[in-house]
Amino acid sequence: MSVLPAWFYNEFQQIGVDFEDRLQVEAYDCNQRSSSEQAERKLIEWLGISASHTVIDLGAGTGTFAIQACKAGACVHVVDVSPTMLAYAQKKVGAAKAENIKFHHAGFLTYEHQGNPADFIVTKAAFHHLPDFWKMVGLLRMASMLKVGGILYLRDVVFSFNPSDYYSRIDAWIERVANPAGEGFTVSDFQTHVREEYSTFAWILEGMLTRAGFEIEQADYLTPEYAQYVCRKR
Repeated sequence: MSVLPAWFYNEFQQIGVDFEDRLQVEAYDCNQRSSSEQAERKLIEWLGISASHTVIDLGAGTGTFAIQACKAGACVHVVDVSPTMLAYAQKKVGAAKAENIKFHHAGFLTYEHQGNPADFIVTKAAFHHLPDFWKMVGLLRMASMLKVGGILYLRDVVFSFNPSDYYSRIDAWIERVANPAGEGFTVSDFQTHVREEYSTFAWILEGMLTRAGFEIEQADYLTPEYAQYVCRKR
């Protein structure tokens, strides 16, 4: 990307949890129970990712999904704004002997895809790092990287409860999902997420997806605080 204007959002600046800290990255890898190898294999099978497909993993984290997509035969581009996270993912990829994976220090707003348009873009638990204005920019950029008919899979913290219930809903959510220290994401982790990161409401995100040129083929509101979307580029 050319030199960015002074008003451009700095997506490399860490918000919430500092993933430049190696210990935080290691803890994150342990806490991401939803990203087990088995769960990622099921997701890959469900999406239909296989040999000959090109997949962009945006906000790739510690690389578990990328490794399993590579084992399914796909060419995978691992993209993350944290060099520490990328180094951790590279170490895991090396141990797994997954070869058809390329690493990129970039994010939703700065990754420049080279070559043919991708068949799939997958982003999980990362899009909330962008405020809503920049989410829209990110979606437009993702649409430009996909071939016509290509699939965007997005899973994240998305609020589908009535906005007027935010106070009780957030408290109830944190009480329900938080774990003791050392056993997963804690009360403090979730408090930090709500206070410092940028999860949005479902009706806003659905509007953004549509305006960016996607058809929402499936929207699953797994709980009032989590959602996944399968979207096809029109």
